[in-house]
Amino acid sequence: MVNQNNGVEVLRLHRLSGESNLKAFADVSFAGVFIVKGLRVVEGKNGLFVGMPARKGKDDKWHDTAYPLTKEFRESLNEVVLEAYEEEKQ
Repeated sequence: MVNQNNGVEVLRLHRLSGESNLKAFADVSFAGVFIVKGLRVVEGKNGLFVGMPARKGKDDKWHDTAYPLTKEFRESLNEVVLEAYEEEKQ
C-alpha cells in the first residue's frame, strides 16, 4: 500500500468490521526512515479523523505517544491515511 505525500507513506492498513466508531488501524512510514504503528481511523461526529497512538497513563487518561508538531503536517498525515482508508474500501 503506497500513498505518499510529503514523505508520508501508509505501509499497512487494517480495516475493522462492525459498527464501532473505530474503523481501522494504520502503520505509517515517514521519509522511509521512521515508522509509527497504531494510528487509528475513527468515525467522529464531524466525520472521519486520524487518531494518534496513545497509552493509558497512571491517571487513567489516554495520552498520545506520537503526534504532529504543526497543523500543516497533521493535515497532510490525515489526507494520506484517509485516502488509503477510502482506497481500501473499494
